[in-house]
Amino acid sequence: MTRLAQVRMPGARPFAPRVSAFTRPFWDALADGRLVSTRCDDCGTMSFPPRNLCRACWSRQIAWVELASSGRLYSFTRVHVVPRAFAADAPYAIGVVDLDDGGPRLMCRILGEPAASDLDSPVRMLVLHYDDGPLFGARLLESE
Repeated sequence: MTRLAQVRMPGARPFAPRVSAFTRPFWDALADGRLVSTRCDDCGTMSFPPRNLCRACWSRQIAWVELASSGRLYSFTRVHVVPRAFAADAPYAIGVVDLDDGGPRLMCRILGEPAASDLDSPVRMLVLHYDDGPLFGARLLESE
């Protein structure tokens, strides 16, 4: 079990997630430094975000599994014009990351200043700790 690096972020999350009985294991694991999601026990399909129903075979036989702590930057964009809730963070980068070990592709905040030359570069997943709870993000390995 690999613990993700922790990064302290100022203030509250701009849009706090809704935590349900089903998603509680995801948020608890993230607060503990682990990135988890769901995998279908019947067909093996990974889901991200976590789902209580397999999108491939519709099975409800779902297991929580730990995801890779590293991946590759597939794509990114730098956001300059933002809703008021994100004004303190602008500009910021959002990227698409392909997790290692055949994990899912996910979208998250990319810390640092990614450039076009960083596409397909390795990233490390992070826990972004805000005053009101965690979110996940990533950082280019060269930025560590």
